[in-house]
Amino acid sequence: MTVITKKPDSAIAHLTPEDIEELGRELDAIRQSVIDSRGESDARYIRRVIKTQRYLELGSRAVLLASMFPPAWVVGTAGLSVAKILDNMEIGHNILHGQWDWMRDPKIHSTVWEWDSASTAEGWKHSHNELHHTYTNIIGKDNDLGYGIMRVDEDQRWMPSSLLQPLFNFVNMLVFEYGIAAYDLELGRNLRLPKEKRPAEFAENVSKTLKKVRKQALKDYVVHPLLSGPSFLSTVAANLTANVVRNVWSHSVIMCGHFPEGVETYEKASIDPNETRGEWYLRQMLGSANISGSKAMHIMSGNLSHQIEHHLWPDLPSNRYAEVAPKVEALFEKYGLRYHSASMPAQVYSAWHKVVRLSLPNNWLATTKPSNLPSQLKVLWKMTRGSRAERRRLQQQLDLEAAYLA
Repeated sequence: MTVITKKPDSAIAHLTPEDIEELGRELDAIRQSVIDSRGESDARYIRRVIKTQRYLELGSRAVLLASMFPPAWVVGTAGLSVAKILDNMEIGHNILHGQWDWMRDPKIHSTVWEWDSASTAEGWKHSHNELHHTYTNIIGKDNDLGYGIMRVDEDQRWMPSSLLQPLFNFVNMLVFEYGIAAYDLELGRNLRLPKEKRPAEFAENVSKTLKKVRKQALKDYVVHPLLSGPSFLSTVAANLTANVVRNVWSHSVIMCGHFPEGVETYEKASIDPNETRGEWYLRQMLGSANISGSKAMHIMSGNLSHQIEHHLWPDLPSNRYAEVAPKVEALFEKYGLRYHSASMPAQVYSAWHKVVRLSLPNNWLATTKPSNLPSQLKVLWKMTRGSRAERRRLQQQLDLEAAYLA
């Protein structure tokens, strides 16, 4: 099972309550050391990144004025893609977390920042900062787990529609900014409710999001292309390509941090309403995964390549995660826990493998090999077309076969 409390070899069974609280105190000490040392070098860092992003976007859009010429299109599109990634990942995501509020700079503050995304800043801060980071990886509480469109744990009932989740995830990757905007609105849940039972603020939030979507579309697909004159259509194509590149990149980074095999999930019933600081820390540690790579990759990921550290301290300046990561890894080793880190290709593969594995009935993939593929496909077809009782019977058969093979 993926849910940590259902595993026969729980990753935390060896820890006493005293161990967990001591771990919490040690992590608090690391956090405090960063807070005490924040200063001008950190402020220079974020200002330099913002300045670089703005010059890169301005220069790329200037090049795209001549985008009818292929070399200009390639250079301008590549530059704009990087600028959009920087705006979303290292700048927007982290400013909206309040990581730079301590600077008291009215231009770089979570209360006033707006980003190049279909999501409104306020909507995103509610769904991400307040809900996701509070209820990390709790099934039924953290909607970042599968975004409401995917089965994310073996204990969740398999349905024939689950077979489509790799397709859903692929489409979501291409249009990720719009998927997140819909997710921030809890669109699916609210539209299923009768109109009179929807939250009072729902209609207002939809209006704000549609206004933001129109603003983004007008900028990328009307204003800038019109400024390009005869390069109108090629500039539209360049902006569309840059948005897709940004969407694919940000989706991949987030998948790597939350969804690879081995990242733990939790049942709602297993979480104490009076969860201690140490218990909360432990859940963040085991419910996240890191991406190893170069400094450039870390910046382009918004330092979410240090997802474990980010989940421990979402309000610390992102440029400091690399500094504290070795200390955090040392605590994992001290307390006998797995520090989940791998290269980006490995994490992307692992996350997509999990999406595909959970799109199929439990143990179908584990019991399938080339020699029995035809019969296994027949089982899958029967489960897809059969009644709930038939699916349950065939599932029991798969479970017995898997236990025998194990």
